[in-house]
Amino acid sequence: MKRSRPRSRAHSLRGRALLALLVMAGAVAIALTMPIRLGLDLRGGTQIVLETKSTETTEADREATDRTVEVLRGRIDALGVAEPTIVRSGENRVVVELPGVQDPKKAADVLGRTAQLTVHSVLGPGEPQGEAEGKAEGEAAAKDAETDDPETDDPKTDDAKAASGTDGERVLPDESGMPLRLKDATLTGQDVKGADARFDQQGGAGWHVTVDFKDAGSDRWAKVTGEAACHPAGDPQRRVAIVLDNKIISSPQVDPSVACGAGITGGSTQITGSFDDTEARDLALLIKGGALPVPVETIEQRTIGATLGDEAISAGAWAAVIGTALTGLFIIFVYRLMGVLATVALLCYGLIAYAGLAAIGATLTLPGLAGFVLAIGMAVDANVLVFERAREEQAARTRPSTRSSLTAGFRSAFSAIADSNITTLIAAALLFFLASGPVKGFGVTLGIGVLASMVSALVITRVLAEFAASRPSVFRRPHITGISTTGPVRDALLRRNPFLMRRPRRWLAASAVVLVVAGSGILVRGLDFGIEFTGGRLIEYSTATRVDADRARDALADAGFPRAVVQSSGDSDLSVRTEKLTNAEADTVTKAIGELGGETEKVRDELIGPSLGAELRKDALIALGLALAAQLTYLAVRFRLLFGTAAVGALAHDVVILVGVFAWLGKPIDGVFLAALLTVIGYSVNDSVVLFDRIRELLGGKDRKQSFAQLTNHAILQTLPRTVNTGMGAVLILASLAVLADDSLTDFALALLIGVGVGTYSSVFTASPLAIEMYDRGSGSRPTRRRGRSTEEKEKAEKKVPASRTERQEVP
Repeated sequence: MKRSRPRSRAHSLRGRALLALLVMAGAVAIALTMPIRLGLDLRGGTQIVLETKSTETTEADREATDRTVEVLRGRIDALGVAEPTIVRSGENRVVVELPGVQDPKKAADVLGRTAQLTVHSVLGPGEPQGEAEGKAEGEAAAKDAETDDPETDDPKTDDAKAASGTDGERVLPDESGMPLRLKDATLTGQDVKGADARFDQQGGAGWHVTVDFKDAGSDRWAKVTGEAACHPAGDPQRRVAIVLDNKIISSPQVDPSVACGAGITGGSTQITGSFDDTEARDLALLIKGGALPVPVETIEQRTIGATLGDEAISAGAWAAVIGTALTGLFIIFVYRLMGVLATVALLCYGLIAYAGLAAIGATLTLPGLAGFVLAIGMAVDANVLVFERAREEQAARTRPSTRSSLTAGFRSAFSAIADSNITTLIAAALLFFLASGPVKGFGVTLGIGVLASMVSALVITRVLAEFAASRPSVFRRPHITGISTTGPVRDALLRRNPFLMRRPRRWLAASAVVLVVAGSGILVRGLDFGIEFTGGRLIEYSTATRVDADRARDALADAGFPRAVVQSSGDSDLSVRTEKLTNAEADTVTKAIGELGGETEKVRDELIGPSLGAELRKDALIALGLALAAQLTYLAVRFRLLFGTAAVGALAHDVVILVGVFAWLGKPIDGVFLAALLTVIGYSVNDSVVLFDRIRELLGGKDRKQSFAQLTNHAILQTLPRTVNTGMGAVLILASLAVLADDSLTDFALALLIGVGVGTYSSVFTASPLAIEMYDRGSGSRPTRRRGRSTEEKEKAEKKVPASRTERQEVP
C-alpha cells in the first residue's frame, strides 16, 4: 500500500508525457504539411462584399444567393486570379477575396455587372439619347398621373424591370455609340450553356467568341436570328443585341449565309469582329457568367497593397520573437529552472496554436496576428498561477518535496485556470459569431490561442516540471527550481500585511473619479467612429515626400472634398477618409495627393456602405452587451451572483474608461478597437476570477470566521504576486507590439496596454470593494456587524494593533 502512490504518480506522469508527445507530433506534422492561409491584409489583394437584392419576381433568399455565388465563381475563375475565395455570408451576402488584384476598378468591372444577360432583336435605329430619355420621362409621368401608383416611383422597381426586360422596347447605344431600338428580350443568360474565346488560325478570322445554348435557348436563338436574317445586309434590324447591365456588350450582324426564317440552328453560334485576345476573353466571360438570378450591390470593398502586408508580417513576427524572448527572460528570472521549462512550453504553445489554425483552415489576418502575439502573454498566466500556488505549498511546509508542491500547485490552480480561460473563450466566441472580417478572424485566433495555452500549461509544463523535479540533482538543490522561496513580492506583503480593504468606499470613490474623468471624453470630444461603423471610403497612400496633413486637407477641399478627414503617420504615409466615393472621385483624390507628395502609391483602399456601417455599429453594441451578460451568467453559476455582479461592474468600469481615453486621444473607434475592447473584457475578468476563486477557497477554510473584508484582503495579498508577474508578461508582449507594429496595430496595442492596467486595478480596487459593499448591504445586520467588529478588535488587540473603526459583518 505504501508504494501505490509513487506507482500512481509514475503512471500518471507517463500518461501525460505520452499525451504531450502525441500533441507535439501532431502539431509538427500539421505545421509541415498544412500552411496557414494569409488574409488579404497580409498578402495583398482586393475584398468585395456584395449584397443580393430582391426583385418583383425573385426573392434574395439563401437559395438565390447560393446561385449568385456560383455565377460569380465562374466570372472570377475566368479572371485567372490565383486562389480566389468566394463564399456566402449570412442569408444575402457574398464575400469575394481576390489575392494579388490591386486594381479595384478591374474587379468591379467584372463583379459589378450584376444585371441579367438578355438577348434582343433590333427594331431599328433609335433616337438620340437625350431625346429618348425625355420622351421616356414624359411617358412615365403621364402613366403615373393616370394610375397614381406610388410603387412606380421606386427606383429599385424600375431597375428590376429594366434588368428583366419587362418594360418592353428600349433604346441603348451600341459599341460605337449609335442608339438602337431594341425589342423585348427573347433570351436570358439562363438559356446560355457556355461561352469561349477562340482563335481561328485556319480561316484567318482572328479571335471570336463561341456561344453554346441550352435546348430551349437554341430554339429561341434560331427564332431571333431567323427574323433578323430577313432584313438586307447593313440594315440595323439584321443585328442581334446582347445586353448586360443595361449596356450592349455586343450587337453582331447575322451572317449572309443564314436563310430568312431558318435562323442559326445547332445550339451554337459564333460572334466575330475586330477582337483582340483580351476583348474576346472578356466578352466570353460576361456572356458565360452574366446570368445572376438577382441583382447585387457592393456594400464593402477593401484593397490592401502587398507592401503593407509584408510590413505587417515582419512587424508581427519581430514582435512575437522579441516579446516572447523578453517574457521568457522575465519568467526565468523569477522562477529559475521552472521558468526555463515554462519558456520551452511557451514555444510548444506557439507551435500548437499555429497547427490549430492550419488544421481548421483559418485565415490569419492582421488583428489575428496581433491576437496570436497577445495569446503568448496570456499563456504565461496559467504557468504563473501554478508556480505561485506551488510556492505557497512549499512555504507552508506541508509537502515533503518540490515535486509534491508542484503537484499540489497544479491541482489547486486548476479551477482558477479553467474559469479564467473560459471567460476569455466567451469573448472569443462572441467575436466569432457577431463580428465580421478581420475582427472575426481575431476571435478565431484568440480562441485557439487560449485552448493551446491550456494544453501547454496543464500538460506540457506539468510533464517537464514534474520530470525535472524528480531528478536527484534537482531534489538535492531545491533552490534552483525557483519555487522553494516565496519571492520578493510575497515577502514584502507578508512583512507589512497591509489592510487594503479597511475603507472600501474610498477605493470606490477613487474609481468613480477616474470613471467620470475618462468618460467625460465621450461627451466632450465625442467618438471618432471608423468607416466600419459610419460607412464611407478610406484610402491610405505612401508618398515619395512627406505631405503635411493640413496642406492635403486644403488641396482636397479645393478638389471638391471639403469634409475629407486627413491623417499623416510615419515619414510618408497619409490616410484620407471621406464619405462614399465613386472610382472617378477616388482617382481625383489620388491625383490631388500625388501633386503634393510626388510619386504616390495606394497601399489601402476600403469602401463601406452606409447600411453595412449602421449594421456593424449595432452588432458592436450587441456584442458588448452580450459579453457583459455572458460574464455575469458564468460567474453567477460558478461562484455566486454577488461575485458575478461585482466582476461585471468592474468590467463596465474598464470599458467606459478605455473608450473615454480613446475619445480624449482622438483615436478611431473601429473594428480593431472592438477586438481590443472585447479582449480587455476577457483579460480583465481573469484577475477578478482568480481573486474570487481564492475568496471562495478562504470562505470554506479555517479563516471563515473572519469578516468578509478581511477574507477579501487576504485573498488580494495572496494573489497579488500572480497579478504582478502575469501583468509584466502581458506588458512585455504588448510593448513589443506597440513599438514594432504599424499604426493600426499600435492603436490595438495601446488599447490593450490601457486595458491591462485598468483591468488589474479594477479587479483589486473596484470589484473587491464593490463585493464587500454589496455583501454588507445584502446580508448584514447591526448585531452581526457589531459581532464582526468585536472579533476584529479582539484579534487586533492580541496582535497589539490599534482597533479600526471600520464595521464589517462576520461571515457565518
